[in-house]
Amino acid sequence: MLVLGLETSCDETGVALYDSERGLLADALFSQIDLHRVYGGVVPELASRDHVKRMLPLIRQVLDEACCTPGDIDALAYTAGPGLVGALLVGASCAQALAFAWGVPAVGVHHMEGHLLAPMLEEQPPTFPFVALLVSGGHTQLVRVDGIGRYQLLGESLDDAAGEAFDKTAKLMGLNYPGGPEIARLAEQGSAGRFVFPRPMTDRPGLDFSFSGLKTFALNTWLQCREVGDDLEQARCDIALAFQQAVVETLTIKCRRALKQTGLNSLVIAGGVSANKSLREQLERMLGELNGEVFYARPRFCTDNGAMIAYAGCQRLLAGQHEDLAIKVQARWPMESLPAI
Repeated sequence: MLVLGLETSCDETGVALYDSERGLLADALFSQIDLHRVYGGVVPELASRDHVKRMLPLIRQVLDEACCTPGDIDALAYTAGPGLVGALLVGASCAQALAFAWGVPAVGVHHMEGHLLAPMLEEQPPTFPFVALLVSGGHTQLVRVDGIGRYQLLGESLDDAAGEAFDKTAKLMGLNYPGGPEIARLAEQGSAGRFVFPRPMTDRPGLDFSFSGLKTFALNTWLQCREVGDDLEQARCDIALAFQQAVVETLTIKCRRALKQTGLNSLVIAGGVSANKSLREQLERMLGELNGEVFYARPRFCTDNGAMIAYAGCQRLLAGQHEDLAIKVQARWPMESLPAI
């Protein structure tokens, strides 16, 4: 089955072709970072308009790269949620229109299920069951995964997601959007031990997260550095390092607990923050101590992309799932509500 996948949940327009027998044939991505950077964050109306502008040219590009025609497409998959409603509607309406015109089925895909399954696109994919750490700008969740659609939420952020905390911490220090890569870049030049940030909610049982207080701690530290006349460039680096270390160690502690609680020794990390080098190194070290293994997608498939949507959609289409012609999207959508296949 040859599936065309469309991703428009936020500020990246992704298109990909996935074949159930041959694997990923082609993918293309347009990032709106430059468009939103001047505002310090995503502007939903601008995001939606840009998706409209980019979608059809990217579809043509992907079809050309794969040497395919519309007549070769067996089905379409699109992100139906969670995400920005206006942005989601662009992908959903485009997918449904093409499915109707080409006489093929379409299926709406859960955005975070796409992230969770992205490591399946690699040469050595994980096998079920495993624990998944989903870390992005909008989500921080620990999930037990026994199969596609067989998800048990173990813990989640009670306030800011990890990626959101990275972005907000970067912004308060005057860094460019998106903040995650900026924090990671500056952390490499930071002085270890100058600042020690708290590891939130690690002093109590449970698998939930909270990063809002950590963001406030970073703000207060930054303001103190400005008041005493510190070298602000070095202060940014030192705060970035301390902040990153706190987030990474907190995530690592919670992942260890989740593996112990479930009795599993395989961990998948997915979402934009999973591209963080320090996080990968810490989790690999921790899984090595447990004689386990950690899996993640290549960096370009950690952020939003069409390949993960095409893959996830293909699995559900092969199981016989598809949508009617109604265009339905969901800004919020619990992943545990998805049907198992």
